[in-house]
Amino acid sequence: MLACVVAALVGCTTAKGGFCAVSSPLRLSVAAIDALSDAEVKALLAHNRKGERLCGWKP
Repeated sequence: MLACVVAALVGCTTAKGGFCAVSSPLRLSVAAIDALSDAEVKALLAHNRKGERLCGWKP
C-alpha cells in the first residue's frame, strides 16, 4: 500500500506535462485508509488537495 501511495506522489520523471496531465485523485476504500500510517494519510491528503487547487478535482 505504501509503495502505491509513494509511486503516485512521486510520479514519473520522464512524463511530459504538468501535474494535472500526469496525476489523478487517490481514492481508497475505508479499509485501506484504516491501514495507512498517519504520515501516509498526510501525504495522500496533500496530493489530493494539490489536485483540487491546481486541477479542479472535486472531493
